[in-house]
Amino acid sequence: MVDAKGRNMKCLTFFLMLPESVKSKSSKSSKKGNASGSSKLPPVCYEIITLRSKKKKKMAADIFPTKKPASTTTVQQYQQQNLNNNNTIQNCNWQGLYSTIRERNSVMFNNELMADVHFVVGQPGRTQRLPGHRYVLAVGSSVFHAMFYGELAENKDEIHIPDVEPAAFLAMLKYIYCDEIDLSADTVLATLYAAKKYIVPHLARACVNFLETSLSAKNACVLLSQSCLFEEPELTQRCWEVIDAQAELALRSEGFCDIDAQTLESILQRETLNAKEIVVFEAALSWAEAECQRQELTSSTDNKRKVLGKAMYLIRIPTMALDDFANGAAQSGVLTLNETNDIFLWYTAAKKPELQFVSQPRKGLTPQRCHRFQSCAYRSNQWRYRGRCDSIQFAVDKRVFIAGFGLYGSSCGSAEYSAKIELKRQGVLLGQNLNKYFSDGSSNTFPVWFEYPVQIEPDTFYTASVVLDGNELSYFGQEGMTEVQCGKVTFQFQCSSDSTNGTGVQGGQIPELIFYA
Repeated sequence: MVDAKGRNMKCLTFFLMLPESVKSKSSKSSKKGNASGSSKLPPVCYEIITLRSKKKKKMAADIFPTKKPASTTTVQQYQQQNLNNNNTIQNCNWQGLYSTIRERNSVMFNNELMADVHFVVGQPGRTQRLPGHRYVLAVGSSVFHAMFYGELAENKDEIHIPDVEPAAFLAMLKYIYCDEIDLSADTVLATLYAAKKYIVPHLARACVNFLETSLSAKNACVLLSQSCLFEEPELTQRCWEVIDAQAELALRSEGFCDIDAQTLESILQRETLNAKEIVVFEAALSWAEAECQRQELTSSTDNKRKVLGKAMYLIRIPTMALDDFANGAAQSGVLTLNETNDIFLWYTAAKKPELQFVSQPRKGLTPQRCHRFQSCAYRSNQWRYRGRCDSIQFAVDKRVFIAGFGLYGSSCGSAEYSAKIELKRQGVLLGQNLNKYFSDGSSNTFPVWFEYPVQIEPDTFYTASVVLDGNELSYFGQEGMTEVQCGKVTFQFQCSSDSTNGTGVQGGQIPELIFYA
């Protein structure tokens, strides 16, 4: 159809069914006016509505907007009813409160309304009964689809799930019903288990991402055991990076005592573990004590040795410093008299006995250095230290662990320096140490280490600072770079407001960042 202005129009014709009274009147008039006396009526076109053609498609919510949006109080009321699992909706037109199918579907979350299945979730004595809707669950999970609509589907009204925590099951249901991911540190592992069990891959990926971002030395060992259980290789690799770089923190964490025996062995035999062997030994004893409690055994030295089993020989006791062995491992009671004697002979005798323990030290991690200056220099009136702070800001594009700084030393002969180093993020102190180092008068850099490597997250600026006390005149860097590529890691530098001694991007102190990646 073409309108008065010559525009193409779409014509929609509606054929309406006539009521019986109209049909009878039409039939009579038809008989009078029709010589053939036919009683059949052709379709009657009562109205033609002409709509202009539009390319953009609209959703139902756009076409039929709600005149009066639901008040905040009303919506919160229904949400609270859902949380309380006491949600019989009183409003007969509750659908009108929500403009999208997602919102209306969310109302069904943990709701008894139209529920056609119930789940008894949790271990006996701590169960929770949760309502569900078969169709919604089947759309969200292939396991639920097979459970309710597959060839072997069982038409049960109540399903018992003892191996999933109620909070984790609710988190999974919230994702299926509401398309919302609600994770917390307390429930994320249990939620990951539920997402894996019921094959909800996007929720599982979100759980893994949450774990990766919250990964630290305190929980790395526990997450390592879980990542192996859930077959998450990326998370496993992340855990190993943290454990290797911050080994002493990880081994001394409470979570280390909660790992299983297989994970313990994999950590103890790790070649790149960056820790003193006495720390590894003490961590193994702490784990053994916790394992004795789990097995309801007394924490005697014999029982500790028993639960450690062959893992004991993965500790590289002969590589300890002699003082550490004599004052620690030798007096712990977990070694036999023959083992103690043989290890002492290993330290002192020319003809060393054969040992069941590994006698080669761990390789640990090789530190890398990011050098931000292209040259260095010295002048008779620079660089001076009088208790002022040298500081620079930096950011990386991948997670690294800052182990320390490389610093310049004296430009007029050998000298000893006292260095207070700090690392901050948005004003929060992450690591510090007070060290002394000796400068031989050359233009070389000299390493100053933190007590423990500090984990650095990507795309965030950190502040590296040092206050030096010693010979006033020192070398200083020149021709600084704002961006430096070190292997697979890119560093960016910018000036810091904490710097009161002249250090900036172009020149000054802190020429090197020493890191593990």
